[in-house]
Amino acid sequence: MESMNHSIIRYILCRVIELTGILLLFPCVIALIYREKQGFVFSGVAAGCLILGSIGKRWKAKSTVFYAREGFVTVSLSWIVISLIGALPFYLTGEISSYVDAIFETVSGLTTTGGTILADVETISYTTQFWRCFTHWIGGMGVLVLIMAIMPLSGSYNMHLMRAESPGPSVGKLVPKVKTTAMILYGIYIVITFSAIIALCLSGLPLYESVTLTFSTVGTGGFGVLNSSIADYPMVTQSIFTIFMILCGVNFNLYYLFLIRKPKEALKSEELRLYIGILLVSAILITINIRGDFGNLYEAFHHAIFQTASIMTTTGFITVDFGKWPEFSRTILFLLMLVGACAGSTGGGFKVSRLLIMLKSMRNELSYVIHPRSIKKIHMDEHTVSEVVIKSTQVYVMTYVTVYLLSVLALALDKYDFATNFTAVAANLNNIGPCLGEIGPTGNYAGYSIFSKFVLMFDMLTGRLELFPMLILFSPKTWRR
Repeated sequence: MESMNHSIIRYILCRVIELTGILLLFPCVIALIYREKQGFVFSGVAAGCLILGSIGKRWKAKSTVFYAREGFVTVSLSWIVISLIGALPFYLTGEISSYVDAIFETVSGLTTTGGTILADVETISYTTQFWRCFTHWIGGMGVLVLIMAIMPLSGSYNMHLMRAESPGPSVGKLVPKVKTTAMILYGIYIVITFSAIIALCLSGLPLYESVTLTFSTVGTGGFGVLNSSIADYPMVTQSIFTIFMILCGVNFNLYYLFLIRKPKEALKSEELRLYIGILLVSAILITINIRGDFGNLYEAFHHAIFQTASIMTTTGFITVDFGKWPEFSRTILFLLMLVGACAGSTGGGFKVSRLLIMLKSMRNELSYVIHPRSIKKIHMDEHTVSEVVIKSTQVYVMTYVTVYLLSVLALALDKYDFATNFTAVAANLNNIGPCLGEIGPTGNYAGYSIFSKFVLMFDMLTGRLELFPMLILFSPKTWRR
């Protein structure tokens, strides 16, 4: 076994710290506009990060060669480091009194989970509220992908970082260079972001709310600036949120195909068709089930499609307390928590592509039982799915179930009932936020013990990084020279 390249890990972590310092300057602008003293805290933490990152960067990596192991470890440690630093302003401003709670809020933001420990978000300053929503936008596309786009690392091994951070069973480059791929992805991300801001402004939303809520929408996170989430906004505005949540749950590679004028290739995506199909069928079934709770069928469908999109894309916005809906509708929403969005999107969850691979594997296995001599390959979008991808998907399922059950067992030590703990793990492992049970969609996670909060933070990070980058940190073999 090759010895781990510790120097490149240290070097990239210094770049992450430096980038965090740059990102912390954005809330400082908001502090100047609204003349809030919280800006001093943000600028102080930003300055500290920039100094520390600049000093650490001077010790260049002895070698730029690194492989999957270094990629996984670097990505995991990067997310932990930026979470610990990003929590400092919450704590130092006094707007979150516990540093553990501040870390929980930051991890929830960066992983685009959207679960909160705050009972009243409206009392937070504009500056801190901006940073809270901005963490969704930062984490939506990925911290290391951003570094590769604006602070490109030298060497030809950057794909290991992108594979460790990007969601989905397989990750490929849009173009030969990883740096260019990262820039294209962020270019698409920024265009969608500005489009959402403009659309929300045209709907009558103030600029500040349009920007902050766009961060939460495009990053599929779910932090709101009102205690009611999205419920108090007009139906037209809520519909705009619905559209952009659905758009950001789509594989961003398909947008690239539209960009290079290959729309037919994008539209023939089986994952896209299944994603849209699940959304529409779920929304229709829920509409039929809840139609008696609303004035008319249109209103029922409006809330049904909003909540279906919000849960499946793992955004977590709410327009109504769906915890009070009939059992059938709540069960559908819970199942959507597990499915999640498309691979290569900003959404979390199991991913539609994995579901498609598992369904086709099951069909082939049934066919083999009936016709033992038949040999069938799994195809997606007219391409054969490799055995490596199929095996990795099966291993992912087993690992996912193991982490899920162990997390539920750990939360059982707390005061909440099984339904609450079971859905809380689903909401955090799949980066959704709101759960069912005693906490409900309108509640928060403040009542959980410190131990349970760390379990849920681990679930958030593990779910966002597709399990293995976080789990590899606990393997003794990882750290052997």
